[in-house]
This record gives sequence, structure tokens and C-alpha cells, in this order.
Amino acid sequence: MIKINLLPQRRAKMRVTGADPPSKQLMVGVIGLAVAAAAVALFVDQPRRARLAELTEDNRRLYSQIQAKTTLLEGYDELKKTADDAGERERSIKRLASAKVVPANVLHELGEILTPSRNPKMTGETKNRIASDPNKRFAADWDASHVWLSGWSDTGGVFKLEGGAETESDVTQLAKRLAASVYFTDVTPAGGERVADSQTGTNYYKFTITGKVAY
Repeated sequence: MIKINLLPQRRAKMRVTGADPPSKQLMVGVIGLAVAAAAVALFVDQPRRARLAELTEDNRRLYSQIQAKTTLLEGYDELKKTADDAGERERSIKRLASAKVVPANVLHELGEILTPSRNPKMTGETKNRIASDPNKRFAADWDASHVWLSGWSDTGGVFKLEGGAETESDVTQLAKRLAASVYFTDVTPAGGERVADSQTGTNYYKFTITGKVAY
């Protein structure tokens, strides 16, 4: 007797020979990413962090050195200005000496007048006259470094002094000091004009002062 089975039979799932399950493939991918991340951290990130730390330390060290040098240079600008002013006064006196033979006492008096915080040599009578006459009084705090001399001539005891100043009031202060000195009389500002320096382009007041020398 022949039996026929009419019920559908389940086919066995075919296995693909040599294929890994999905979970194993996922694990391999995760491990690969972890290895790549470790390589990046070891060969890229870590050297950059080390270099950054090195640069940060260099900057800190340089900043400390700059701070130390800045402390050492405090007051340098003021000292340099004082030295420059003294040098300019010395050059002014030398120009006068080379232009004409000027008596030593006159040169010394001009040097004193052009030195900050120095006063001309005065008699007691002159001091009293200046104290009582505001028009003849000169400012005690005037900065003489604002004036420089460029020429001197003496004809029969009559002198002509030429130079430059930052402002016209500086010329006035210089003239008042010359007038107060025992070495000069009949001091008169003979005129001046605002000009520009040919080398620097800086504007200054070019002046001429005349008077007599009391030898």
C-alpha cells in the first residue's frame, strides 16, 4: 500500500559554509575601531599634546624673562631723554665755540642757562629787580632742554644768538635768563618764525636774540 503525505514539509535551513555569524563580524569591527582610535591617540594626539605643553612652557618662560627685563628697564626712557638733552646742549656749546672764539665765562654761563634747574649768575640788585618786576621774572620750573643753539656772533661787544625752540614762550624764558645774567645786557629777542626741520619734518620755532656782552 502506497502512502502519500500531503502535509508540507519544512525545509532545513541551509548553512553557508565558511560564513561567520553577524555577532562575530560586529565584534571584529568594534575591535578594529578601538585599535584605530588607540593608534591615533598614540601617534597623533599624544605628540601634539606633548608639543603643546612644550610651547606653553616656553611661552611661560619667555613671559617671565620679559617681565624681569621690563623691571630692569624702568626709568630708561627718562634717563635716555636726560642724556639726549645733555648731549644736545653740549653740541650747541661746541657749535658756538667752533663758530667764533667765545670767552670761556660766556660759554660757561650759556651752559648754565641751558641746564635744567640752573639759574643765571645774578647780582643782588638784579635779583631784587626781578623779584619786584613780574615782566622780568622767569619761571623757575622752565625746562631748558626745549631750546638749542645753532649760532653766535660778536661784533664789537654786540652779540647775536641764533637757535631753535619748541615754542615761542621757550625763547621768552631764555631771553629773560640772558637779561638777568651779569654777562649780558640789552637783551632783545630780534624775531623768529615757525619752520619745519628738513630731516625730520618736525616744526619748531627758529629765533634770534641780540644784546651786548659784559666782558
